[in-house]
Amino acid sequence: MKQLFAFQRTIRLVGSGGLEALAMDQKGYRRGSFQSSTSDEDMLEIAGASLDFSMADDDPPLDREVGGFSSYNGGGMNGTSTMMDFLEEPLPGVGTYEDFNTIDWVREKSRDRDRHREITSRSKESTWALIHSVSDAFSGWLLMLLIGLLAGSLAGLIDISAHWMTDLKEGVCLAGFWFNHEHCCWKSNTTFTDRDKCPEWKSWSQLILGHGEGAFAYILNYFMYVMWALLFSLLAVLLVKGFAPYACGSGIPEIKTILSGFIIRGYLGKWTLVIKTITLVLAVSSGLSLGKEGPLVHVACCCGNILCHLFTKYRKNEAKRREVLSAAAAAGVSVAFGAPIGGVLFSLEEVSYYFPLKTLWRSFFAALVAAFTLRSINPFGNSRLVLFYVEFHMPWHLLELVPFILLGIFGGLWGAFFIRSNIAWCRRRKTTKLGKYPVLEVFVVTAITAVLAFPNEYTRMSTSELISELFNDCGILDSSKLCEYVNDFNSTKGDDLPDRAAGPGVYTAMWQLALALIMKVFITIFTFGMKVPSGLFIPSMAVGAIAGRLLGVAVEQLAFYHHDWAIFSGWCSPGADCITPGLYAMVGAAACLGGVTRMTVSLVVIMFELTGGLEYIVPLMAAAMTSKWVADAIGREGIYDAHIRLNGYPFLEAKEEFSHKTLAMDVMRPRRNDPPLTVITQDSMTVEDVETIINETTYSGYPVVVSRESQRLVGFVLRRDLIISIENARKKQDGIVSTSIIYFTDHSPPLPPSSPSMLKLRSILDLSPFTVTDQTPMEIVVDIFRKLGLRQCLVTHNGKLLGIITKKDVLKHIAQLANQDPDSILFN
Repeated sequence: MKQLFAFQRTIRLVGSGGLEALAMDQKGYRRGSFQSSTSDEDMLEIAGASLDFSMADDDPPLDREVGGFSSYNGGGMNGTSTMMDFLEEPLPGVGTYEDFNTIDWVREKSRDRDRHREITSRSKESTWALIHSVSDAFSGWLLMLLIGLLAGSLAGLIDISAHWMTDLKEGVCLAGFWFNHEHCCWKSNTTFTDRDKCPEWKSWSQLILGHGEGAFAYILNYFMYVMWALLFSLLAVLLVKGFAPYACGSGIPEIKTILSGFIIRGYLGKWTLVIKTITLVLAVSSGLSLGKEGPLVHVACCCGNILCHLFTKYRKNEAKRREVLSAAAAAGVSVAFGAPIGGVLFSLEEVSYYFPLKTLWRSFFAALVAAFTLRSINPFGNSRLVLFYVEFHMPWHLLELVPFILLGIFGGLWGAFFIRSNIAWCRRRKTTKLGKYPVLEVFVVTAITAVLAFPNEYTRMSTSELISELFNDCGILDSSKLCEYVNDFNSTKGDDLPDRAAGPGVYTAMWQLALALIMKVFITIFTFGMKVPSGLFIPSMAVGAIAGRLLGVAVEQLAFYHHDWAIFSGWCSPGADCITPGLYAMVGAAACLGGVTRMTVSLVVIMFELTGGLEYIVPLMAAAMTSKWVADAIGREGIYDAHIRLNGYPFLEAKEEFSHKTLAMDVMRPRRNDPPLTVITQDSMTVEDVETIINETTYSGYPVVVSRESQRLVGFVLRRDLIISIENARKKQDGIVSTSIIYFTDHSPPLPPSSPSMLKLRSILDLSPFTVTDQTPMEIVVDIFRKLGLRQCLVTHNGKLLGIITKKDVLKHIAQLANQDPDSILFN
């Protein structure tokens, strides 16, 4: 135990480690079955498929061999040794990973350290080697530059296209059909108040009927709005279903799983990138209650994965590639919200499993380049990176913390309600026939959304425009209904308007916003999780912004009509501008987003970068923290963790504590009444014996012991490496037959002279498998799995092999203790 605790203290030197996947079911021994592609660009159709992990008993282990290459000794007692150097001739398939499997964090990091040491030692030998060393060191920064440029360019393209196609549902620009409504009216001579009614922009009724007034014109515009919405959404779902099933959803739950070490081939490939970019524009333009911010993280990670193939050290090392993907996620949030620092913190707080200091710097650089690229494109024509950028100038008062905290409570309640409702609906979609008809589901939800949205101007506009309107601080020239106050210009001082009595437009806007709030709350539950790209940031912010604006106007009117009350008398005198409803909308948006995602630090920084005001950090912090506390009191999981558990992704949450008093012997296999553990002896089994074990079992690796009688542990060998090594030995080494002895020792065992050549496989043996005793507390075992990213550890008693604990065993044990179905821990 002392040695175990000493080792525990070294865990942090290795880093956070990665999530180790449950082993794929390997049905029997098939020659050549491991010569598979290592590219994440291969497409995989998973719609309607289910993957069975029930037979994959042992997960692949940590292998300390750097290259994973094998050397063979074919001599018996009197035979001559034949050593083959596979370092010059790599075996196909060795060192790569199967789909739906997990990377070996320790081995990948060890490989990279060896590669770096070799480059450093060679750099002293020649000028060319020195140049190669410098280029290798610089390649990471060059990759970040390329990711930032590509992510920023795609984000600009998506913003411009979505803005134009959203306006296309209402009309078209005669000066050029490629102009959206705002750009179409830029050169018009209309007055500021009539800027949305320029002659160059024609609604569909004006274009078809020649006039835009009357009931028939309204019905025609209504019909065209619904038809365009249905067309966009159907195109999106058909493209996703036909070309890239992985392009649906937000992508953040899967990216969290991939960053923890799991491999899902095709999820970050070129087809997914192309289809996700196109369908994201279509889905946002259709008017569905979804946003583009979450999917932009997926798009940026696709860019990072594809660009990794340009650089050898990232193409061939899965751990290094995941460092790049963490930086790409930061770039995605940077262009989604125009918040580079918030993007870095989002990657650190929400999606990354392993985030060393070097990745922090490169994430910062990638986010910076992405934001700069988007700013250069200027998609909204206002020199801002997002449509709803605002600036507030009025200070807030200490007593306003009370309504801010109330908004935090609302955000927490909304978050918990949304997560439970959405997960229940998604589970129903998975377990009923509903999941077999994704196109019909998208059609129905889009039709309902469009029919309900058009009559209300606050649901008819895009959600980003709605948030921009709600965040807006009313000025003298604002013509929005939200700013139709009773003006007293005698009391106006400069640009600051005093608190005023609400006019009829404000009251109309209030009940319209109340209806919009009810619609957004319920329609988002059914929208998130459909087979189209769908983000959750914008709909959550919209719900909070509406609630905040309603509360802000209520407090403003209360202060105006009752300024003599004790709570207002000290700071809200008549003629003063003391309440900013737009600030309440911003705080409400932060509260609801925090309640759904459980973000705290990164959320506050993102909202701060949106507003550009330091003085509003405290209200944002109060609302974000309150919403997290309230939501955590109802349910511990955020929306992304809940979807990870719903989909059965093998993700071991690093933030949760394991507090149960169980021991390793309670979890290990074999259990009582189970067959004994399958082992390989170090020097007494033939090739035929080993092939029989491989054929009759589905384990991904086997312990190697001195003998079946002693059960003294020697090491651990991978099934994959055994198959590849035996196949290559039969092809390339003379004398290897079914009766040849396989040995894992330094020296060959004594055999009669007539014996066939022996096969030495010591180089593929992991001589230092991680072991614990049967009395080790499971809280220590779970912590080791999290910190080191183990796939399995062997259990011993007095030095003898007793059993094995795999990653799946740990996940099932945690599920059982949480009164959950342990069989749900499968990738489905």
